[in-house]
Amino acid sequence: MKAYVFPGQGAQFVGMGKDLYDNSPLAKEMFEEANKILGFRITDLMFSGTDEDLKQTNVTQPAIFLHSVILAKTLGESFKPEMVAGHSLGEFSALVANGTLSFEDGLRLVSKRAQAMQKACEAEPSTMAAILGLDDEVVEKICAEINEVVVPANYNSPGQLVISGSHKGIDLAIEKLTAAGAKRAMKLMVGGAFHSPLMEPARAELAAAINNTTFNKPICPVYQNVNAKAVVEPSEIKENLIQQLTAPVRWTQIAINMIADGASHFTEVGPGKVLQGLIKKVSRDIPTESA
Repeated sequence: MKAYVFPGQGAQFVGMGKDLYDNSPLAKEMFEEANKILGFRITDLMFSGTDEDLKQTNVTQPAIFLHSVILAKTLGESFKPEMVAGHSLGEFSALVANGTLSFEDGLRLVSKRAQAMQKACEAEPSTMAAILGLDDEVVEKICAEINEVVVPANYNSPGQLVISGSHKGIDLAIEKLTAAGAKRAMKLMVGGAFHSPLMEPARAELAAAINNTTFNKPICPVYQNVNAKAVVEPSEIKENLIQQLTAPVRWTQIAINMIADGASHFTEVGPGKVLQGLIKKVSRDIPTESA
């Protein structure tokens, strides 16, 4: 079965999407429509902005979403997903790709999500750290013992778990996890503690927007971040999407479940190759490629 996966924040680069804009009339039309919906020319920032421009959450998220969704559209008839998944923000791209959300609604929700997250980050300074070389259970146990906000946020692949929380919580966790034998424990260059309780104000704001958006019956299952399971029921997809901002991304489990359910080939749609690398760590035998 053909599985398509969509990357999240961190995959952006200056110039992303320019070849699509220049070479595909459909892509150009969609990018221009996006500029109108967003109320600013995101294409200028994507094609010729600075790294700094692209690092702003309210730019990064719509930029990656647009690159992924428009690239999928330009594949035309050859794009026939039998299962989809997206990492964090990428779940919104996946939901447009499988027909759950319209392009316009997906973009509006991503823009709202980015703005709400930016606000939450500014209200409560916080961060994330990547922990390499420890079992998930060890990381979970140490985080639970710390008397600060610090939680597992991204289960990326076996032996790679990102934690999220207050600056103090993350510093304490890095110290304890290093002592417990982590190969590496390093802070990430991110705006805040994504996928942690500190995103609750953003979750509440986004929930209102999601509840006012039409979710259609998808053409194929989406494996959602919150439970790593195949979901096709629009009301269930909606509920899981609302929980996503404060719950961990269970990417390791998603890859395991997709393979168990028959995924024989993974195509990453969007900037970068991060997800292909993570999938290879779950199973070396499954072919992966970029769209």
